[in-house]
Amino acid sequence: MPLWKFSVTTLPEAEDAVAELLQATFSQTPSSYHSLENGTTEVAVYIKRNPNWSRVKRFRFLAAMEEIRSAGLEVGSGRINLRHVRSEDWEESWKRHFKPIQIGSALLIQPGWSKRKPVKGQAQVVLDPGLSFGTGQHPTTGFCLEQLVKQRTKNQPQSFLDIGTGSGILAISAAKIGYRPVHALDIDPEAVRIARDNGEKNRVRHLIRFLQQDVLEMKKRPARKYSLICANLISTLLLSERDRILPRLEPRGIIVLAGILRTEFEEVKRHYERAGMKLVAARSEKEWRSGAFAWKDAALARPKLG
Repeated sequence: MPLWKFSVTTLPEAEDAVAELLQATFSQTPSSYHSLENGTTEVAVYIKRNPNWSRVKRFRFLAAMEEIRSAGLEVGSGRINLRHVRSEDWEESWKRHFKPIQIGSALLIQPGWSKRKPVKGQAQVVLDPGLSFGTGQHPTTGFCLEQLVKQRTKNQPQSFLDIGTGSGILAISAAKIGYRPVHALDIDPEAVRIARDNGEKNRVRHLIRFLQQDVLEMKKRPARKYSLICANLISTLLLSERDRILPRLEPRGIIVLAGILRTEFEEVKRHYERAGMKLVAARSEKEWRSGAFAWKDAALARPKLG
């Protein structure tokens, strides 16, 4: 079956930012190709169907490209292209780039073609890149996985919420290492379908509740709170929807905010600090910075809204 290739031509400086935008837009893992001849980088996603963009979706994408430029990154032409490609060639090319990821002795994430065996007591997640977003290779997803393992207390009840689940990698990993219950949300119905399939393949589908839901439509007074929340979203959503996200965090819980450009991190940090949070861990890699936050005062763990 042929695939649709949606690509953006940019410059190496903006490669990671454009890749993150494509992930957020299409819920697919992007690939990059750098041309030594002209110095440009093509960032692309491969999708099963013609995206048939609505005017609103196209406007939001172009607006997000402008945000990348406004952040001071050289985008170059930003030329957009859409065409058919042979799926077989694309599928085989992934095998050269995706290697197993080990998060300490607790978690091993690997593609299906890898022959690596987990060590004793190590949870194993098998997840092929295929047409899904999230394989653990991106720095922001990697930080979320590290915090998932770091915050887990053995034999203690802990719940987990994954906002923007994509392939389901975080939710599946959480279920594998003992979080209960595990809930995962995504606005894209195709991403939710893929995440459910991945949960089934890893034999934890019955432990995870996958839901199609827009962050903008989440209730501000939720019925449930979680020990750990991962929100791997673009910074504009983290800022605008803070008052929908934070009420879901337990008094002694941790929230991991990822998908943030370095240039935008301080604004996000200040915004969450004003709501009563404090930064407890952070990591920068390439153009990205991610952070884990806890309540400044667990006894008064109510977000200061507005």
